[in-house]
Amino acid sequence: MTSAIRFEIAFQAYEIQNKKNSYGQIIELAEKYKISTSFLYQLLARLRTLLSFTFSPKEQEKQISKKEIISKMLLLKMVGRSSVSSISQIMKYDGLKYSGVGSISQILLDVGSLLPKVQAVRLDKKKEITVVSDEIFIGTQPILISVEPKSSLILSAELGVNRKKVTWLKHIEDVGSSGDIEIVKMVTDEGTGICSGINENSISWQSDTYHSIAHRLGKWVSVLERRAYKRINLEYERKRMIISAKTQKVINHRRYEYQKAKNKTLEAIEIYEDFTYLYQYIINQMQPFYSNGNIRNKKSSEENIMVALELIKSLQNEKIDIQVTSIEKLVPNLLNYFTEAKTAIKKCKKLGIEDENITLFTLIWRWDKELIKAKKYQRRRKARNELNFYIEYAKDSLGDGYREMKNRIFNQLDNIIQASSMVENINSILRPYLNNSKNQITQKFLNLFMFYHNHRRYKAGKRKGKTPMEIFTDREQNKDWIELLTDFIEKKEPNFFH
Repeated sequence: MTSAIRFEIAFQAYEIQNKKNSYGQIIELAEKYKISTSFLYQLLARLRTLLSFTFSPKEQEKQISKKEIISKMLLLKMVGRSSVSSISQIMKYDGLKYSGVGSISQILLDVGSLLPKVQAVRLDKKKEITVVSDEIFIGTQPILISVEPKSSLILSAELGVNRKKVTWLKHIEDVGSSGDIEIVKMVTDEGTGICSGINENSISWQSDTYHSIAHRLGKWVSVLERRAYKRINLEYERKRMIISAKTQKVINHRRYEYQKAKNKTLEAIEIYEDFTYLYQYIINQMQPFYSNGNIRNKKSSEENIMVALELIKSLQNEKIDIQVTSIEKLVPNLLNYFTEAKTAIKKCKKLGIEDENITLFTLIWRWDKELIKAKKYQRRRKARNELNFYIEYAKDSLGDGYREMKNRIFNQLDNIIQASSMVENINSILRPYLNNSKNQITQKFLNLFMFYHNHRRYKAGKRKGKTPMEIFTDREQNKDWIELLTDFIEKKEPNFFH
């Protein structure tokens, strides 16, 4: 039975089924060709499938514009943190144009080339700001980053050739000349290049408190503790060896060694305890507010820190002394943020807020900061307990007015900037992109990253629901970052998406 015969039989069966009063005709057709009715129905089913496939109207393919394709590409790159090869695979799976690795790379570079490396900010009037700056590295090449810490707005992310004075000088000048901002203070580490650039621009400088103190002295708490435990173990070993001695001469010698080990243990424990106390005392003196919420006196705290540093020198550890000498030079610029603390309290009072409420919220603000910084369990537990106590007290006292009061006071207190840790936060956000690109990063991508970060909404934390640009400008952002980006591109290059 040829294909033509099979088709003829199936077609006749199809005609029969589409007739009225066709009862019994299918059986007659099967008898005519001497085939079973089940085989006949199989042929009929195949014909119907063929007709459906051949003659049914094709579904119109969805036409996706170049703008939509590039938008998806940018979403995969920035939100999905996907590599170029991964983006290519996803786009090919969806049957999209421009899905080749080369095309994607070029489009991303083209987008980045249209964006500035310095964030321009337009305000109703000039705004004085504090900026935190630092370098992060891809291999040996530095990325110079400057951020407004209160909003986390990246002002510039620049792929630098080096960290020298001339490089930082140009970077700071570019940031300061962009938009309606004026840099009145910078918080950085003590790097020679960056400090020279700040000084050349006649900008007030605040030493980063973490790099100044904790980075230099904090590790010695653990080092001295380990030394003390090592001495304790050695003392126990010397004591154990006395028991195994056989002669009086050996017993006397081992007792002498044990006594020496015991004295050294006591000395190691004393050094550890003294250093830890003095280190913690210095850290406490750097708090702008006392434990009762009152503001500290800058001059008194500086004097107390100098006395504590002098006492640390008396412990006679040469390596620690080198660090102490460096810190002593920084003390005059170490507590400049006390001025911001004093200004913040004055502004709160001008808002008509009572002293009792100001004090209460400075304690909430302080313990909130402590909880964020705390790494060890005991310290975190204490900070959390203190924070919860003052929050509950404030809510009981203020009722429905708690949130508004908190926002008003925190808005002032958040101007107290002690460290450049916000740059580290930016580093943690940027680092996955660097890893996906195997550290092959360009200035064009940094331009894209900066735009994305400044206009994307935080999903958690105290900035939840806000974008850095919204916080900085105090203006509502009505569009998502991808819409703002495509609008910017079309304005800069009208034919980009054609």
